[in-house]
Formats: sequence, structure tokens, C-alpha cells
Amino acid sequence: MTMYVEDDLLMISALQHYLFCKRQCALIHIEQQWEENRFTAEGRILHERVHTAGLESRGDLRLEYDLALRTLKLGLSGRADVVEFYRRDNGGWQPFPVEYKRGKPKKDNSDLVQLCAQAICLEEMLAVKIEKGALYYGIKKRRTEVEFDLKLRTTTEETAKLLHDLVSKGETPPPEYGAQCKSCSFLSLCLPTKIGKTGESVCNYFDSILDL
Repeated sequence: MTMYVEDDLLMISALQHYLFCKRQCALIHIEQQWEENRFTAEGRILHERVHTAGLESRGDLRLEYDLALRTLKLGLSGRADVVEFYRRDNGGWQPFPVEYKRGKPKKDNSDLVQLCAQAICLEEMLAVKIEKGALYYGIKKRRTEVEFDLKLRTTTEETAKLLHDLVSKGETPPPEYGAQCKSCSFLSLCLPTKIGKTGESVCNYFDSILDL
């Protein structure tokens, strides 16, 4: 398998963006655009609260917040909300990544893939095997345990490759208007009902208007 180098690394969160909407992913990670709404603001505040917690130790349990992650295998980097370390019988520590989300479990597997990528980062960094992690959803205020089985790992690796292919091409996919567009913070930037099916960038669209 081809290993990436530091300059190739993309954000782990881009996996979730890619699976939610390839066009949104391109707007963020190719065109470097961002638009916030109530949902993204609430999510950002939730993560900020978690990331300021620092380090905790409770006997056989250690909690590390805002932990830097990296995998050259998948070409990804980012930060984990929380990684719980449980003391093993042999004296070592077993990592258990926990990702915080403001909403509720999604119908797709984008959150699962993002968490699995964090586990793969930790496995590569710490030379350990991680079987499980958890997603904490703010609306339900409870955890959902996630098993990092072969199917999820394969999906995560394939998504990372597709993400790199998208970014390396540097082309923004054309819009496909759907139900998810109504709550998307990028609706005013994406313009799914206005921009043609040529895949033109938002920047080029606005430039064409200004030239009129």
C-alpha cells in the first residue's frame, strides 16, 4: 500500500464531509470556503468545551482530550475529542476513542467512518489494536458503541482514497439538490438550484455575475 507524506495529509473530518456531500467537501477542502449556521455553531461549541478539559486520571483510566492524530497509511490528520486509556493487566494502556456530536445518530455511516479513521491513526501511532470506540450524541446524551470491524475499516480506507482523489483533481463536483440541502450550512454558497451541472466553482459563478 502506498504511504502518504506529511504534505499530503488531509483532515479526518473531511471524510464525514465527503460522505455527506462531495460538493460540500470540495467547497471546504478545495475552494477553502466555510459557512456556519446554528447546527455547526452548536457543534463547534460542544467540541470547544470538550477540548478544554485537558488530561484526567482516575486510577486505571486516563482521559486525554484534543489529542493530535495522524496516519500516513490513509493520509489523514486531525484531533480526537477524547481518547480513553484503560490500564491492561500487563501494565500497558488500551485506547478507546470517543467522538462528540451535537445531534443524533445519522442514517449514513459518515460518523462511523470518521471515528474509525481516528482508531486507525491511534493504531499506527501507538502500535496497538483497537477493536471499539464510541460516538456521543448531544441530543440523546448517551453513547453509541462502535465496533471497528473489517467492513467499516474497508469503507474507511476506500473513502480516504476517494477523498484524496477528489482533492488532487481540484475540481468541485456539480450540485445535486436533495432533502439534506435544506439544513446544510452551505446552501447559500453551494447554490444547488442556480449553478449549472458543469461542476463550476462558486468563485467562478460569482465572478461571472460580477462581469455582467
